[in-house]
Amino acid sequence: MKLSTIKGVNNLIQRYSALEICKAELDETLGIFCTCYATHHKMLVCGNGGSAADSEHIVGELMKGFILPRKLKKSMKEKLQVMFPDDVTYFMENLQGTLPAISLVNQIALNTAFSNDQAPDLCFAQQVLAMGEVDDVFLGISTSGNATNVIYAAKIAKIKGLKVIALTGANGGELKDIADICIKVPETETYKVQEYHLPIYHMFCAAVENEIFGKF
Repeated sequence: MKLSTIKGVNNLIQRYSALEICKAELDETLGIFCTCYATHHKMLVCGNGGSAADSEHIVGELMKGFILPRKLKKSMKEKLQVMFPDDVTYFMENLQGTLPAISLVNQIALNTAFSNDQAPDLCFAQQVLAMGEVDDVFLGISTSGNATNVIYAAKIAKIKGLKVIALTGANGGELKDIADICIKVPETETYKVQEYHLPIYHMFCAAVENEIFGKF
């Protein structure tokens, strides 16, 4: 990884010193995320309640420019000039490079249909079964670490060969025993756990963006 990417974790801990306890897991997770995108894979993210909102937030930062401009490659411009010359300027000025990510909480029709017809706590697992591929990353967010639907999705992710990352509170819950890495922030009360989750995933989004799209 670039030195500027690696510094992301240290900069986070400088601002939130209590997260020093998570440094090893943060470093390892950053490496997994960077490898995922460097090898053209994707991230699947899910959670419930506030963690569902966090899932959407993460995908929003990854799928478009977060801090860097993410200009499209010259090869894309050349293809556009051949196929759609009238649109090339508009596309090149506005479209941005992407880090593919899917929020499993946003599939309303599928989730409600599956919950009604089959099993509500397997709706995330069903999506991982359909879309997860070897060396993709599954990020399960649960303040307690015991969200049943996230746990089931993590289990299917393991079976399918995804890297499983859990973002939890201090206890880690059942997720800690399933995940390849469990980032357990040093709080147990839900809103306090979530207050640490946001700067952590912002750091990951910025650092991975830097690794893939940054110049230095």
